[in-house]
Amino acid sequence: MNRLFTAWVEQVYHRRPHSETDVAPLARWSAGGPFPLPSTDALAEAFLWAEQRTVSKTALVSLQGNSYQVDPALAGRRVELVFDPFDLTRIEVRLAGTPVGAALPHRITRHAHVKARPETPPAALAAATGINYARLLDDAHHAELAQRVNYAALTGTDPAAGTAQTGQLELLTDGGTDS
Repeated sequence: MNRLFTAWVEQVYHRRPHSETDVAPLARWSAGGPFPLPSTDALAEAFLWAEQRTVSKTALVSLQGNSYQVDPALAGRRVELVFDPFDLTRIEVRLAGTPVGAALPHRITRHAHVKARPETPPAALAAATGINYARLLDDAHHAELAQRVNYAALTGTDPAAGTAQTGQLELLTDGGTDS
């Protein structure tokens, strides 16, 4: 399905004029010029997670069962903790979007966020069944298409027999002979 959709997008959608802009999407994208690549810092920032916490009277905040010490001036205020979900030992503290320092680990019991999934799945989950469901569907789809459309009849020749035959198009347009 994805392969068929991708083919339609690349061959049809990107090349036809769009109804709102009257310009083909591919031409409009190309006219935009080379787009700037984000810096590595900006890219890393885009994938950080953030959570809101209220700083306790003792200048501590908690995140995923861990305690962190922050600036005592933030006691009682609502702050944003910005962090890499795979490394809960380094937390940045922000107040109204402005960085105000780092949260120092006070008591660490968990080193990764509970919702952070590892990039490589465990070996037990990677065991394959040997059945490629998508390939089976794709093969069945191609077989169904081959049965619905007789391409040899459209050209008027039967490549297996090497003989000419009446094409389906001729039959539809009364170009064929009646028997």
